[in-house]
Amino acid sequence: MSDEASKPAAYYGSYYSNFGNAAYAEIRAAEFGEDLGQNNWQTPAELERFASRLELASGVRLLDVACGTGGLSVHLARTTACDVTGVDLEESGLENGRRIAREAGLEARARFVRADASKPLPFADGSFDAVLCIDALNHLPGRAAVFAEWARVLAPGGRLVFTDPVTITGLVSSEELAIRSSIGYFDFAPPGEDERLLIAAGLTVVAVDDLTETVAGVALRRHAERAERAAALRQVEGDEPFERRQRFIEMVAELARERRISRFAFLARKPVERRGAST
Repeated sequence: MSDEASKPAAYYGSYYSNFGNAAYAEIRAAEFGEDLGQNNWQTPAELERFASRLELASGVRLLDVACGTGGLSVHLARTTACDVTGVDLEESGLENGRRIAREAGLEARARFVRADASKPLPFADGSFDAVLCIDALNHLPGRAAVFAEWARVLAPGGRLVFTDPVTITGLVSSEELAIRSSIGYFDFAPPGEDERLLIAAGLTVVAVDDLTETVAGVALRRHAERAERAAALRQVEGDEPFERRQRFIEMVAELARERRISRFAFLARKPVERRGAST
């Protein structure tokens, strides 16, 4: 991975290593209503909808791509009884996932593997019934290959849900784009590009939902909650990184509120293979 592409791992690694900090836990709870270990723009209601669309249940094998600290993976294993494998590049996040899975008695159904999700995944063809990737696709270089890899590890008839939080849907200045991508590597897509690449990967697009309003709301709450705890966060992050993160979150909220950078959720399926008639 290039130096630029590795920046998100460094950014999130800093957060993951301080995951247990009381201020961060308070912010997560205030943002989302409950602390599930989130570090994206998704709400608990959205997660429940994603789980329903993936048809998660006992025996369903789920791959959670870019699982972060593993909180959502463990939550899904507990609430749906699915078997989940979380993959991420940042080891500190994976260790947290293993810890909370162990504390919940879910080690047998929630496991975590270190892997670069922009590269070929360490799983056999058809290993999973469902794939989930929340607000991380934009950090993965080579989207066409990423989709092809998700299609490969999905079993025939398998389901895919992912969000793309940085679809360009309006005019964005170079300065605004620089701030919006200041935490590391980003791929910004135009409307319709994800659908085109999914079809090229052999997947069928079932539904596309506009979730831009969620981003604006979460970002505004995050910015305000962080500002209330500025003193504690400055001790953890440092003064300049704290101000930089606040500028980033403020820009996320502004661009989403004005619908110039939008967030979409996609549901796709891998077609069931049909044998040709014998002759």
